[in-house]
Amino acid sequence: MSRKIKYIILITGAILIFMLFFGQALINPEAIGDKVAIIEIHGVINDSEEIIKHIHLHRDNTSVKAIVLRIDSPGGGVAPVQEIYSELKKLKNTPIFASMGSTAASGGYYIACAAQEIFANPGTLTGSIGAVMQFIKMKTLYDKIGIEYQTIKSGEYKDIGASQRNMTPAERNLIQKTVNDVRSQFIQAIIEGRSDRLTRDEIEACADGRIFTGKQASEKMLIDQLGNLQDTINYAAQAVGIKGEPKTTRIKQKPTLLEKLLNLTNNMNQRILPSTSFRYELNFSTQ
Repeated sequence: MSRKIKYIILITGAILIFMLFFGQALINPEAIGDKVAIIEIHGVINDSEEIIKHIHLHRDNTSVKAIVLRIDSPGGGVAPVQEIYSELKKLKNTPIFASMGSTAASGGYYIACAAQEIFANPGTLTGSIGAVMQFIKMKTLYDKIGIEYQTIKSGEYKDIGASQRNMTPAERNLIQKTVNDVRSQFIQAIIEGRSDRLTRDEIEACADGRIFTGKQASEKMLIDQLGNLQDTINYAAQAVGIKGEPKTTRIKQKPTLLEKLLNLTNNMNQRILPSTSFRYELNFSTQ
C-alpha cells in the first residue's frame, strides 16, 4: 500500500472520528451547553412508563440543569400519577419546575406538586383535588330485556360494583372509605410539596373537587406564579445559574398508527363506560 493511500485512510479516519464526537454540535450548536429539559405530560394519564423513561434520560444527561414539566392534563389513574410523582421526587440534584397549559387538574395538579415552583396561565383550569370511582348501573336495562345474573362468590364484597344489581349501603360505605383514603394520599402529596406555603387546613378547604382558574389558584397559593411556558423556562434557567437565552431539550416520540388506534379506542371506552378504577381526574362528561 502506497504512502499516499495510507495518508488518505488516516485523514479519512480522523475526520470520521471528529464528526462522530463533534458533528452534532457543528450541525446544531444548541446541542452543547447547559440546558433546561422539558417533559411534556399531555392528555389522560393511564400509563407512566414513557414519562418515567423521559425523566431518567434527562436525569442521566449531565448538561440538563433543570426540568420543566409542561402539564396539559385532566389527570388519570391513581397509580400512574403516583408513579410519575414518586420518580420526580427522587431527583435530588435536578430542580423541577411546573408549567400548566390549558388544564392541569386533579392528577395533573398532583404531579405539579413535585415541582419547587408552579406556574399557570390566568385561565388555566386546575384544582379538582380529590378522587373518584364510578360504576355503571345496568339493572333496569337488564330487567327490561329479561337478563338475570346468577352470582356465586367467595365473600360478601367480591362482586362489589356489579352492574346488574343495586349497591348495598355497606358496599357504598366501604367504597367511600377507600376513596377517602386515596384522597388523603393526594392531600399528603400537596403537603409534601407545599407545606411552606399552605397549612393542612387550607389544603383541606380546597380539596372538595372544585376547580380553579390559574388566577384563583394563585390567590389560594395552590400555584406560585402566573406565567406561560417560556416564563417558566426563563425562571428555571435563572434559578440554576444559566446565563443568557436558555437552551432547551425535549424528547419527542411520535405514536405509531397502532398506538393512535388504541388510544382512540381507549378514549371512546372512557366516554361510554365510567371507569371502575380509582382516578385523580377532572371529568367534564355529562354521564
